[in-house]
Amino acid sequence: MKWRLFPKRRFRNKASFLSILTTSIDLLRHGVTENSQRYCGSTNYPLTALGWTQMWHAVNSQSTQWQHIVTSPLARCADFAHAIEEHYSIPVTQDDRIREIHFGDWEDRSSAELMHTDVCALSRFWQNPFDYPPPNGEHLLDFEARVLSAWEDIQQKFHGKKVLLITHGGVIRMIVCHILQHPLKRVLDIDVRHASIRHVEIDHTKACHVRLDPNSSL
Repeated sequence: MKWRLFPKRRFRNKASFLSILTTSIDLLRHGVTENSQRYCGSTNYPLTALGWTQMWHAVNSQSTQWQHIVTSPLARCADFAHAIEEHYSIPVTQDDRIREIHFGDWEDRSSAELMHTDVCALSRFWQNPFDYPPPNGEHLLDFEARVLSAWEDIQQKFHGKKVLLITHGGVIRMIVCHILQHPLKRVLDIDVRHASIRHVEIDHTKACHVRLDPNSSL
C-alpha cells in the first residue's frame, strides 16, 4: 500500500494527530445460531436467543467507541448490526464479500451426518482444507481473494476510524491467517469462538503495519 499525503490541518493535541494515523478494526464473530452444529456457510439461519445475548455481552464489554459498522449480509450478522445501529446510532454498511465460505454439497449438513456418508472427504478437509475443499464448495483461494479484497477496501475507506466488522468464523480466520502470514493449509488451526472479538490496529506511520492484539478474546 502506498503512502497517503494528508492536507495540512491543525490539531488540538498530539492524540488528535495520531488518531488519523491509526485505523482500529474489531473483528466480531456472530453468536450461536439455529443449527450451529451444521455447515452453514451461505445457509441463512438467524441467531438464537443465546446468540443475541452473547453478542450484546461482547459489544457491551468493549470500551471502544466505534464510528462505523461493516457487516456480512447474512441474518446472523446483519440483524445484530442493525440493532446496534438503532441503539447507538452507528452507521452500518453491508459487504457481500465478507459472507461465510460456501460449503457446496455439505451446506446445512452436520459433521455427524458426513461421518456416515463422506468420512474420508471430511477427514481430508479437516487436515488440509486447501487441497481438499468440500465437493462443489468454494475453494480457499477464491474465498481468500474476496475476503482480502474487502479487507483492503475497508482499511482504505475507513482510514483513521474505529470500525466494528461483524462477520463469520471463516472470514475472521482468513484475515488472521493473512495478518500472521500463515499458509492457507493452517487456516482451520485458528480458533474463533461464537461472539469472540479480535482487535486489529493498522499503524499508518510504519508503512501500514498491521498488528493483531494478542490480548483479543479467543
